[in-house]
Amino acid sequence: MGFAHNNVLHQNHFRKDWQTRVRTWFDQPGRKLRRRQARKAKAASLGVRPLTLLRPAVRAQTVRYNRKVREGRGFTLAELKEAGIGKKEARGVGIVVDHRRRNLSEEGKAVNVERLKVYKERLIVFPRNAKKPKKGDSTGEALTAETTRVNLALPDSFVHEAPRQITEEEREFKAYRTLRTERAFARHEGQRKVREAKKAEEEANKKK
Repeated sequence: MGFAHNNVLHQNHFRKDWQTRVRTWFDQPGRKLRRRQARKAKAASLGVRPLTLLRPAVRAQTVRYNRKVREGRGFTLAELKEAGIGKKEARGVGIVVDHRRRNLSEEGKAVNVERLKVYKERLIVFPRNAKKPKKGDSTGEALTAETTRVNLALPDSFVHEAPRQITEEEREFKAYRTLRTERAFARHEGQRKVREAKKAEEEANKKK
């Protein structure tokens, strides 16, 4: 509160030994060393496996950030199917699967399918028993090939296209009207099916 009228002035005593309550950060070098040792221990326990799991390349949310490409939660079932990888097999070779995610564009789907195919080409699966390799295990020269633990880099966020002339068909195409028409078509699809079924039933009754 401020001062008003002819009241007694406050006589606050701000002597509360703040030196004992201040937050210090003198353990920062020790934490740095501990994190580094933990990373080395984790890398040693993983053997020749990649340090991180493979995740899809997705666009960030909202118009403000959608020009940025980042790692998503997991690959869709459609992307795995097109790349020729089973959903149970994917989890065993370090590929994260997200059954809830949906592909909203052919371009984004193609990027992740290509990402999976490149990963599959580089993948070396060491058999548990070298004398009895199972289906999907690497054999022959692949087992002696040079391995790398570096994960695949994310693709470039900008797709560069060479300049060209706009065609007459593109000039006349109305994108907004097409989208609205398709949305309306999908919205009324259920009612249209009901009407068609009712009409077919009436025609069948007339024939009788």
